[in-house]
Parts: sequence; C-alpha cells; structure tokens
Amino acid sequence: MTSLSVLDLATVASGSTPAQALRDTTEMAAWAEQLGYQRFWVAEHHAMAAVASSAPAVLIAHLASATSSIRLGSGGVMLPNHAPLVIAEQFATLEALHPGRIDLGLGRAPGTDHVTARALRRDADLQATSFPHDVVELIEYLIPHEVPAHPAPTPGAGYLPEIWLLGSSTYSAQLAAQLGLPFSFAYHFAPALLDEAVALYQENFRPSQFLDAPHLMVAASVICAPDEHEARWLAGSSALNLVQRAQGRPGPLPSPDEAAAYEMTPAEATFVAEALSSHVIGAPASVTRQLRALVARTGAQELMISTRVHSLDARRASLTLLATTWTASEARPAPGGRPDTGPSDVLSATTPQRHDLAGSGAARDHSGD
Repeated sequence: MTSLSVLDLATVASGSTPAQALRDTTEMAAWAEQLGYQRFWVAEHHAMAAVASSAPAVLIAHLASATSSIRLGSGGVMLPNHAPLVIAEQFATLEALHPGRIDLGLGRAPGTDHVTARALRRDADLQATSFPHDVVELIEYLIPHEVPAHPAPTPGAGYLPEIWLLGSSTYSAQLAAQLGLPFSFAYHFAPALLDEAVALYQENFRPSQFLDAPHLMVAASVICAPDEHEARWLAGSSALNLVQRAQGRPGPLPSPDEAAAYEMTPAEATFVAEALSSHVIGAPASVTRQLRALVARTGAQELMISTRVHSLDARRASLTLLATTWTASEARPAPGGRPDTGPSDVLSATTPQRHDLAGSGAARDHSGD
C-alpha cells in the first residue's frame, strides 16, 4: 500500500504576499490532514520571489500548532547552510513539543543561488563536501549514548525525529543506503536519474538501527483537475514561471491568465515541454494511472505530491480529487464485503518501520506513527 503526502513551497502567487502565502500553507496543512495525507513537508529556499518557506523549523512549529495528527517536516533542510548542532536543537525541540509527528528531511543543495549561499554559509565550501560527516554528526546528537557526549543539546538525545535523506542525483541515494536511512528522490524536478538512484539505494541498502529494509519515497509534481483542459490551464502558471526564471527575471508565480496571454517562442515552448514532461497533469483517473505507473516503476512505499498552482482553491481541489481517486483505487473489499480501510488509513498507511532506540527513557519508537 503506497501512502500519499504533500510537499508545499509556501507559494507566493502574483498579486499576493509572502504573509498570505504562509497563511495559505497553514490552511493547506489542515486540509491535507482532513483528507488523510500522511505527511506535510515544507522546503528550505532562499531569495526566491515565489517561495516563502525560507525558515522550515519556524514554519513547522506553526503548522504543528494548527494541526493535530499529520506528520510535519522539512523537504528539506539544506544542511550545508547550517551547523548540524543548530538543526539538531531545532528539530529535537519540535519533537519534544510534538512527539511522534516530526520529520527531518536533509538535502545538500544550497536551495538558492551561489551569492545567497555564500551569505548563508560564510565560507567558501559551496560543494557541500562535509555533508556525509554533517549528517552523522547531527544524528549522533540525538541518539542516546551510555556516556553523555559534549556538546549535548537539550532537548537532544532521545528526541529523534524521523530522518530522511533527500536527493536529485545518485549521491544522497548511496549515502542513504550506507547509513540505513529512508530516501526521497526529487523526481518532480530531476527525473533523469530516477531509475539509477533508486537502484543504487535499494541494491546497496545496509540495515541499521533505523530501518531493516529500504524505504523509498518519490516526489512528483501533480496537478489534478476535473478535466484535462482545466489541468493544463492551471499548469500554465508553472510553464511561464520556468520561462521567467530562465530569462533571469524570476518573480511570484504567474496566474493562468497571465500565462495564456504570454506568447512563447518555439525555443521556449520546447524548453517548457521538456521541463514539464515528467509532471503528472490531468483528470483524476489519468493522474492516478500515471502515479500508479511511477510506483510500479520504482517500488516506492510513499509518494510526495507537489502542486504548484496559482490559487489556494485550485490547490485544495487538486489534493481533494487525488485523495478521493487514490482511495478508491487502493481500497479492497474485506471479508463480508466491507472495505478493510477507511480513506485516511489508505492515504497514510505506510511508515518506515524503525527499531526502538533503547538506552534512554526519553527514546521513543515511531514505528506505530
């Protein structure tokens, strides 16, 4: 059974503001929870006019207070931008406040341009060469030890969120396999290396104190609408945004009307068609078939859905249509003719099975979350 989750970028739409984008993200988290999605993640991006999620830990704390059961996390925190101790403290605090609900997805990309990355990191290492060491260091702060380590964050040991490695290439796939961590591949913006990264992760996975077997998530860009025409209309926003960024004039996410009014050159049209070729866009039945094919191709236990459309109503509608159709396709009659799972169970049934981190009274087993 493959669970569905949501990746939200706190999208700043044309005519809107970052404050409104954050309010919309808060509404979307509550809506996703109501629909039964398993996780709601926000991503770290900097100096991007269309994305307001520059401080994931702060935003996650706010979202956790506005929801009650959905798992919340980062998709992801760009670890090279931060000291591992700082991220350990932030997410241990979140785990202490909202036990069993926090995910920490870690990436090694800057999440911005080189000038901003240098301002964030204050050093010359823009290649993230210390990323493997930093991941291990962060985890070590949060695993109980017989002899207390120094420095020892508080909250710290025993307050371990569910840690994921994120990637758009084979690098993090191999690292996740070596460390025995769950892995999420960014198919939504880097589809070319999907098969190679998945194979490397699954074939080289080493059981760990966290997982006995590989646990794979694939992130996909999805726009689901009542019919194909409307879905393609809504996708015009992302198409024009891609062109604007390629031209060096990024801005808020355009409206479908703005996109329809823009006349693309043949070269721009070809560029957009290639960029959107892996996006899942269409009516509910078509979207579900395409996502089923992606699951069959990869063996993914989870799908992370990213929906970038201009209006909050269209985002809500897309998630609702997908949830309803996915639930119908997953449900199977149980003995006696009754479904063996409800809608929420179908969408959120898959969670990495983890070992209990024994050795501290504060340690918790998240396998039942």
